[in-house]
Amino acid sequence: MPRVLVPAARWERWVANFATGHGGAELAVADGTLRGSAADGSHFTAVLPFATSYDGPAEAAAFAAAAVPPDTWGVLLVRKGGFAVARLSGADLVEHKVGQRHVQGRTKAGGQSQQRFARRRDNQARQAYEAAADHAARVLAAVLGTSGPVVTGGDHAAVAAVLTDARLASVVVCEPWLPVPDPRRAVLDAAVADAQAVQVEVSNACGSSGRAGPAAGPRVR
Repeated sequence: MPRVLVPAARWERWVANFATGHGGAELAVADGTLRGSAADGSHFTAVLPFATSYDGPAEAAAFAAAAVPPDTWGVLLVRKGGFAVARLSGADLVEHKVGQRHVQGRTKAGGQSQQRFARRRDNQARQAYEAAADHAARVLAAVLGTSGPVVTGGDHAAVAAVLTDARLASVVVCEPWLPVPDPRRAVLDAAVADAQAVQVEVSNACGSSGRAGPAAGPRVR
C-alpha cells in the first residue's frame, strides 16, 4: 500500500478529500489506528506519530488532536556524506548539529589500487560515523535520559553503524523511517516535520477514479 505523511493540521481536510473522492467514507478505530472505508471499496489506515496508540473517538478532528509530539525526542539522519541530529521539546527545536564529511565514491580501478582505495574509503566512512556518534551522544543526551523516541533516516547501514556506539545503546528508534538525501539544515527541518506527521497507508479500489487529494504524493505539506 502507498504510504503518505500528513501533517496533523491538514488531517481533517485529507479525510474530507478522501470521502469526497471515493463516494463517502466511514471511520472506525481498530488496533490503535484510525481506519476509513469508502463506499467504492477504497480504504486507509492512519497511525499516530511516535508509535502512539489511538483509543479515542472515530473522528478526524479527535485523531488530529492526538498527534502530539513527546516532551523530549530526537531525530538522527546519517549518510556517508554527512549527518544531522536534533533534540526537540514538543514541536520546538532545542539543539541540533549538522555536519558533512568527505567519503570518496567508488572507483573502477582494479588490483591493489582498488584494495587501497577501498581501505581508504572504509576509513573515511568510519571516521564520519564516529563524528556523527560523538555529536549524537551529546545532542541526544537528554533524550536518552528520558527514553524518549528518536526518528531515524538517511541510509540504513550508516544509521546502524552510528547506533553501534555504546553511548547510543539506549536509543529508542521509532517510525517512520525517513529516506532523506545527504543531510543539510533544510533536510533536517523537513525530517522534523515528517516525524510529527500522521502516517497513512491508502488502498484505492480497483478501477476507482477517486483520489484523496494530497494522497497522491509521499508527503503532504
